Order: sequence, then C-alpha cells, then structure tokens
Amino acid sequence: MKLIILDRDGVLNEDSDAYVKSVDEWIPLAGSAEAVGKLCSAGYTVAVATNQSGLARGYFAQQDLDAMHAKMTTLAAEHGGVFAHIAYCPHGPDDHCDCRKPLPGLIHQIERALGVSAEGAWMIGDSIRDLEAGAAAGTQVALVRTGKGEISEHKLTSHATLSEAPVFDDLSAFVEWLLSRPAGY
Repeated sequence: MKLIILDRDGVLNEDSDAYVKSVDEWIPLAGSAEAVGKLCSAGYTVAVATNQSGLARGYFAQQDLDAMHAKMTTLAAEHGGVFAHIAYCPHGPDDHCDCRKPLPGLIHQIERALGVSAEGAWMIGDSIRDLEAGAAAGTQVALVRTGKGEISEHKLTSHATLSEAPVFDDLSAFVEWLLSRPAGY
C-alpha cells in the first residue's frame, strides 16, 4: 500500500489562529481536493492526521468536527478522492496524551486502522510538529508553504532530522512532484 498522510488545517483547508470552528469556517485550499483525487487515482491510500484541540478547549463540538470532515470528504469525492482514515487528537496541550503531534500517536492510529506500516510513507504538513510526528513514525516528510508553512520553512534548517525535507508551494505541487517521480514514491 502506498500511503500518504496529510495534516488537515493549512494543507487541505485554510488555517486560522482562532481555530477552524465550524463547517462554514472550513474553507478548502485551492486545488487540495483535486490533489487528493489525483493521489487516489494513481493508487495511493490517503489518510489525515490532525490535532483538534478546539474540542478540548470547547471552541466547537464533536458534531461540528464531524460536519467539517463530511465537507472535506465530499469535496475530495467530487474529484475521485477518498480518505481511508481520519485520525484526530481531541486533546489539549496539557492533557499528556500520546496522539497530539509532534508525537506519532495519530500515525500509529492510522497504521492500526488500515493494517499497514507507515514506514516509508509520506507525511505532508505545514508545521514542524507535523514533520516531527512523521519522522518519529518512520515516514518521509514534506512541508507545504500554505497555512503555517512559510513560517515553518525558516525553522527547518535548525532541525537536523528535518533539514533535508522537500518544500512545496502547496499540496498540488507536492502531488505533481510525487507523480512525476519514476518510482512514484
């Protein structure tokens, strides 16, 4: 199985420092749904790993998160895309869970749900903590400049394990690069 793991906010949809709290605030990034469709059409399995501490903070309810993910799923499906699994961390930063990125717990949840190893898969994110989670789980990592990506790009050089991570303008650019590679992975 060729596995691609995507962060959500800042990769698939617009990010907000005030949190994305409702289905109306969940605004897809240009080309993201199409990119998911291209990955699926090329035989990749796509999953999502996203921190959603807004649940613990009381900024939105579970039904709001479910509605956001339904919108995300529907938009991807319109372009032939399917999310094989959506893993999210509902905890706050002080809850001491094992799933909040930069810890790799969400990726391990995806592995269990899909019955695969993420070793060698790709983790695509817009923040250092996304890439740290991927690296801790043995994935290849790539940064996109959307969301918090431009700020994160400047921090890459100070991370010995992440300094060689490829950087792309957005998810579509990553997908075009990936699909143009001879090995396709």
